[in-house]
Amino acid sequence: MTSKAAKDKSQATARAAEIVREYGPMADQIAGVTHDGHRVWAATGAKLVAFDPDSGETTRTLDCACDAGTAFDGTYLYQIAEARIDKIDPASGEVVASIPAPSGGGDSGLTWAEGSLWVGQYRDRKIHQINPQTGALIRTIESNRFVTGVTWVDGELWHATWEGDESEIRRIHPESGAVLERLEMPPGAFVSGLESDGADLFYCGGGPSGKVRAVRRPKRVAA
Repeated sequence: MTSKAAKDKSQATARAAEIVREYGPMADQIAGVTHDGHRVWAATGAKLVAFDPDSGETTRTLDCACDAGTAFDGTYLYQIAEARIDKIDPASGEVVASIPAPSGGGDSGLTWAEGSLWVGQYRDRKIHQINPQTGALIRTIESNRFVTGVTWVDGELWHATWEGDESEIRRIHPESGAVLERLEMPPGAFVSGLESDGADLFYCGGGPSGKVRAVRRPKRVAA
C-alpha cells in the first residue's frame, strides 16, 4: 500500500466512544465476546462465561480453550483456540467440529454474518471471510491498524483496534477497507473483542482489565 493510500484510508470522522456500562472484572483476561440474542459470552482463556447484560449476573460457563475471538451463528458458538476455530454446542459445551484458523495462530476477532465467519488477523491488519464448514478463504479486507474484534450490524462492518496505548472501534468500507467512522476509547480502555447486540450497543472485551464494556453505537442520520 502506498503512503498516500494509507493516508486516505485514515480519513474518517472521529468521536469519543460512549461507554454506557462496565461488567466485571470477571477474569484476569477477556479475549473474544459475542451476543446470542439474550446473553453476552466472553472468552477468558479457559472458560466461556455467559452473563445477562441487564443484571450483569453470570448465567453459564463452559470449560474450553478460548484465547481469542468468539462468534454465534444463531445455533452454535464458534471459538478461536490457538490455530483452530471450534464449533461448540452451547447447550452441552461439546465441540462438534473444528476448522483451521486462517492465519494459524495470529487470529484475533471473530464474527458471523452472511453465512460466513469473519476473522481478524491481528498484526497483519486484515479481516478474512471464510467458509465456516471448511475454513476456505473467500476474501480478504485490509485495514491500516491492528485488528482485534470484528462485527457486522445492519450491513456495516466494524472492527476494533489496539495499538500501544490507543484503542478504537472503526466502521470500514466492506470492499475497500476505507475507514468511515472512528470511536476513540478513553485512555486505558482497550478493546480486545467486539460484538454488536444487533441494535444500538457494542460489547467490547477489555483485555487485561477482565471487564466487558457496552459502548453506544452511533445513530445513523437520515439523508
